[in-house]
Formats: sequence, C-alpha cells, structure tokens
Amino acid sequence: MKKVTSRSYNFRRAAVAAMLLAAGTSIVSCKDFTELAPISLASEESAFASPGNIKLAMMGVYESAAIGTYQNLKSSARGYPFGAAAIEQGEMRGEDMLNIDQFYAITYEGGANPTSLNNVTMWHTLYALINQANILIEGVQKAGAKGVITDAEAKAYEGEARFMRALSHHELLVHFSFPYADAAGGKWGVPYRTKAITSLAAYEEGLKMDRGTVKDCYTKLIADLDFAEANLPDKQPDGAQRATKGAAIALKARIKQHMGDWDGVIAESNKLIPAAAPYKSPIGAFQLTAEPDGPFTSYKNNTESIFSIANGPNANGGSNGALPAMFGPASLNGRGLVATSPILYNASFWKATDKRRALLQVYQPTTGSRYYFNYKYRDYTTRADWAPMLRYAEVLLTAAEAHARKGENDRALALLNAVRNRSVEVGDQFTTPPADLVLAILQERRIELAGEGRRWADIHRLALDAVYGFRGIPAKMKKEQMKLDGTDYNAVTPPTFPTTGGVPSYAYESFRFLWPIPAEETAANPTLRAQQNKLSD
Repeated sequence: MKKVTSRSYNFRRAAVAAMLLAAGTSIVSCKDFTELAPISLASEESAFASPGNIKLAMMGVYESAAIGTYQNLKSSARGYPFGAAAIEQGEMRGEDMLNIDQFYAITYEGGANPTSLNNVTMWHTLYALINQANILIEGVQKAGAKGVITDAEAKAYEGEARFMRALSHHELLVHFSFPYADAAGGKWGVPYRTKAITSLAAYEEGLKMDRGTVKDCYTKLIADLDFAEANLPDKQPDGAQRATKGAAIALKARIKQHMGDWDGVIAESNKLIPAAAPYKSPIGAFQLTAEPDGPFTSYKNNTESIFSIANGPNANGGSNGALPAMFGPASLNGRGLVATSPILYNASFWKATDKRRALLQVYQPTTGSRYYFNYKYRDYTTRADWAPMLRYAEVLLTAAEAHARKGENDRALALLNAVRNRSVEVGDQFTTPPADLVLAILQERRIELAGEGRRWADIHRLALDAVYGFRGIPAKMKKEQMKLDGTDYNAVTPPTFPTTGGVPSYAYESFRFLWPIPAEETAANPTLRAQQNKLSD
C-alpha cells in the first residue's frame, strides 16, 4: 500500500478540523485553526449532524479560504489562498505595483520553480480548500437526504461550496495553465477535483486524474456556478463574506470574459446591470458607492462589494502576509514591501486630478524611501481589512468590454463612464467614445482594480490578443532604477527612467509565463509528473 506523501491529498485532518471552527473570522484565531487534535470519522460525521454544526462547517470553508498555512507550518499564517495571498501574487506577477524588498522577488521577477514557496503554497492551499468544499458538499447532501436540514438548505450550502470550488479552480488555471484563447482551450488545464479525499482509497483514485484541458475545466467552472446561481439566496445574513446568487453571476461573467465569450459576458452581466442608469442590480441591490474609496472605508457594509474574504483582528495574514502590512507604508505602520509602480502612477491615461490618487494612494515621505502606496487596505493595527474578490465596478467594466468588443459602443461607453466619472473631473470625462474604446476600458481596469490582484489575470487572458496582448509578461521597474526623492512619481511631467536595470519582459513561450506544478505533487502523482509545465528555456 502506497504511503500518502502529497499535501494536496493529505487534507483530512485540516479539512474536518476547519469545519468545526466557530463561525466568524473575528472569533477564530489562526492558532485555533492549526492546533486542533486529530478528528475521528465519527467527529467528521457529527459536523453534519445538526443545522448549527453545518453552518459552522460552512464558515470553516471560508475560514480556510482566508487563512491557509504557509509551508505547512502550523504557526505560520500568510493569508493563503484568498485572505491576502491571491491578491499579492496577482499584483506581483504584473507590472503596476513595485516590489521594494526581496519578499516577493521570485514572483516579481518570474523565478518560480517547483519548490519556491509562494507558488507551491498557492497550489497546496487551493487544493486543500477545494477538498474542504467537496467534503462539505457530500456532507450536506447526506444531511439533506436524512432531513437534518431541508433540501433547499442543503442545496444552498452546496451552492456556496461549489462557488468556492469554482473560484479556487479558476485561480489555479490563471497561474498554472495557458489561457483559454490558446488553441480554444485545448492546452492542459488543472485537475478539477469534485470528490472529497478523506481516505487512502480516495487518494489512490485521485492519482488517476490528469490535468484535462483548459476547455474541460471551464465547462466545469460554469456548471458549478450555474448550480450556485440557481440555489443561492440574493443576500446572506453575514453580508458579502458569503457567496450569493449575485456573486455566482459575477464570477461567471469574469470566467466568460476569460473565455472571450462576449455574448456570454453580456448575458450574465445583464442579470446584474439594468438597461439604463442609475445602475442598481435587481439581484442583491448592488450599486457603486458615491466615492471610489467607499468599498474600502466600509469594507464590511457597502453597496458595491459583491463577495469578499473576511479577515479579522484575530485571524488574518499577519505581519508577513496581511494586505495592509504588505501594501502599507512603514510611515503608517505597514511594512512597505509593495508600492505603486511609476509605470501605473505616471501613466498618461491616469488623469492627474483623478480622485483615486488622493483617496486610494498614500505617500510615504521618508527620506530615501519616498513611494506612493496603495491605500485600499488601511487597518495597520489589527489588519482586519476584508480581501475584495468581486465588486460591482468590475462587473460594469467587464460588461463594458464585452459590448465594446461587439461594437456596441453606446452601451459600452455608458458602463465605462459609470465607473470612471465618479473619479475624474468633468473636463476629463468621455462624452463620445474614444478612438480605441476597448483600450480605454482596459486602462480603466488597471486604475480601478489596482491592488486587488486582477492585473495578472488580465495579462494572462489577453496574452494572445493581437491588439491588446503582451504575448508574455511585461517589463517591470526595479527599486534600483528610482531616485527615491519623490520625483519618481509625477503624473503631469513623468520622469524618464533608465532603459536598463529593470525586470525584463518575458515571452509567452518562456517557462516563466506559467508556474510549475510543485515538486512534491509530481513526486507523489505519476500522472501529473508527465504533465509538468516547462521548467526552463
């Protein structure tokens, strides 16, 4: 009998333990999560023996989404996979934020390998979360059949778990697989796991699963989200920290955007966007906040946040992972590791008087360390800022792109302006479509979603776009190219930076474009061993 060595399969203790956590990340600490005693099968079954336990099990799934263990260390929480890490890794794989220290150098410079910790931990914690969702799905199906909860309640819980399963698999796809546009999704995907692995027999069965194709994975993503949409409520009593019908629709719109299915994007988005302004969703009552900082000054209770991962004072990514720690300036008690890059700050398309400069950027005046930092995450004391996963602004911009791609410029411009006009002065507003409306929408995404982890996802999906794609990873700035006296940031008369000394661009064909499957995984899984991504050029 084989020994189970891969952490991606060896989930049972962590998965069941997390299900029994008390609800709410402000109550449960990381220490509680990682130091529970081993759980017996009887205890696993008890997790679904009462309505109260089932809710705790569901909250345990969200808790694991916020705080996975780093390097499998019980005492080390870094906000994996979605509490902070997905956002940080998504930004560091792009060019719009600047790596200041060595903390994110491997990700930032494209040096990931099968044992480098950030990419390895993302793989492990995403699959651990997927397995936990699968355990919950099987548990609530049985609980529903036994009458512990109603059939509708069972399906609603299953919808939440399937939403999280889809969110996790899609995160894996944008890092470990080529985009859908490559040969119409015919490249290798990632193992799309839909069965709970709680025993050696289930582990052995799991070893038979290959990566499938990207197209196969996207078909399963849509199926999971169709189920979620059909069975989730419009609103949750716990707010945006739990999946809703609107969240399932918004995620479907994002996924269809990655597929280049513009008709599909419009069909999904129209469920959330009325035909005319003011745009207030008929499902969930989502609408833009009056000011662009609204979703971040009141991250627990605002009209724009569709789905967020809850962090709390006692459960967050800590000083080595939490969003305000990583993105916050040292002058405000952050660690100052990731700043806004002059590539974005000085971009000609970001107007100098845009409100988002004053409201969502903060300047560190320290001599020799003068940077602008993202100011969306600002609880530098308790690090309780929630991690935004889906916002109504993104839905509007995703729909705008789809309409523009189809030549429906009036609708596209109206949706773009709904987001843009709350931040720019009247003289800078578009009254007619710009010459390249799609480009204007893509540029608006870079400004509006800066610091929310969407930059890499856009680079990835657009990589092969003949007009808007980089066909690889764009060049980035390095700290060493800057003068650090404050003059590096000037939106009116941008400085000229040295042409050498930065992080070079990398071609789509380079091994650096995709993260490799962890060595620990390929050592345990002979099927994936033969399907490893390119490891060198």
